Amino acid sequence: MNADTAAALSLLNAAAVRARANRMLSLGLDDRLPHFRVDPVRLDEAADLVAAVTRKSYPSLDVPFHSRWRHFVVDGTDRYQMLADRSPAHDRTERARTAFDLAIVSVLLDAGAGARWRYRDAASGRSFGRSEGLALASLDMFARGIFSCDPQKSPLRADATVLAQVDIATLADGFQVGPDNPLVGLQGRAQLLRALGRLALARPEIFGRADIPRPGGFFDHLAAKADNGAIPAPLILSELLQQFGSIWPSRLSLGGVPLGDCWHHPAIEAEDATTGLLPLHKLSQWLTYSLVEPLQRAGFAVTDIDGLTGLAEYRNGGLFVDTGVLALRDSDEAAREHDVGSPLVVEWRALTVALLDRLASAVRARLNKDASDLPLGKILQGGSWMAGRELAFASRTDGSAPIKVISDGTVF
Repeated sequence: MNADTAAALSLLNAAAVRARANRMLSLGLDDRLPHFRVDPVRLDEAADLVAAVTRKSYPSLDVPFHSRWRHFVVDGTDRYQMLADRSPAHDRTERARTAFDLAIVSVLLDAGAGARWRYRDAASGRSFGRSEGLALASLDMFARGIFSCDPQKSPLRADATVLAQVDIATLADGFQVGPDNPLVGLQGRAQLLRALGRLALARPEIFGRADIPRPGGFFDHLAAKADNGAIPAPLILSELLQQFGSIWPSRLSLGGVPLGDCWHHPAIEAEDATTGLLPLHKLSQWLTYSLVEPLQRAGFAVTDIDGLTGLAEYRNGGLFVDTGVLALRDSDEAAREHDVGSPLVVEWRALTVALLDRLASAVRARLNKDASDLPLGKILQGGSWMAGRELAFASRTDGSAPIKVISDGTVF
């Protein structure tokens, strides 16, 4: 392994995300960042809001982990569990593969919808936007066998051969896209699923150990790495980043290793080839949180969940902007659209990750909980994401983020 390859691999983990995000925050606290000022005093306001939202949403403070599975619950009914209960597959391992199929596909399709898009849910007659709508649309497609090579006999699958051929028209139909219902990043989502299918076909040793290649085969890969039935959450993320790295659009690479959700920022210095690079891995961490429960249901203990970081996305980031913890140096930037790889957006996302750790400690203090009772993944759910959304709708009629980011459907 050459030095550049080793340097690249050093960025494919949660510890690297946390370390470099904290480096960005240190610069911000010293007032040395080009785009944002940081006011740590305002963190108390953010913590008060998140604690209040958590108590309102979960009065008993029995908060579940932040994951894709929360979006499949509508009016108290777990739509996925209803599907799983009707499935002929009662083997715990096969159920885990099915859950992996759905989680992986659904999370990859969940990268920002735009303010105008809505999904009409046939079961409830209601319309849902953003993450909730994307979740229900992907679940409905999964239930209809859209991703299965045999939708009549085995609809609840995502087979590599089908994913490798997913086209925009199929997704547009599934997401109910039309001239009056636009979904941003539709092409990027289709490309991502096709890349996932090609990857699974090319790597049967990872995705097809016990079956024809499918994303759910990744369950077997992780299960083989368990130590006495335990799998550390940061290991899940590292495996996701290393095994799925090639599916992401052409971005940065180092030593032949694709770096995924990793970006340039001039403030980040290092003594090797990673200088200037800042990993965030938002969708991969969101997916890791979403794989925890299927692994637990399959009998594995998932440890060190707090080894993951908060998610560098616009609801958490918006919380800090709308409470004044973060302020743009140039207020006119709020009216402009910014590329996801711009230093301003990278700075914002990194600060969000670091601030979430501080926010979590402050929220626990207000709720008289410790990290074992209320880990970061539950703070996000309780929590920071919902508080960020509530503030967004209170501040802007369309509930949009305070920073406008041009999305290609593969980052947020």
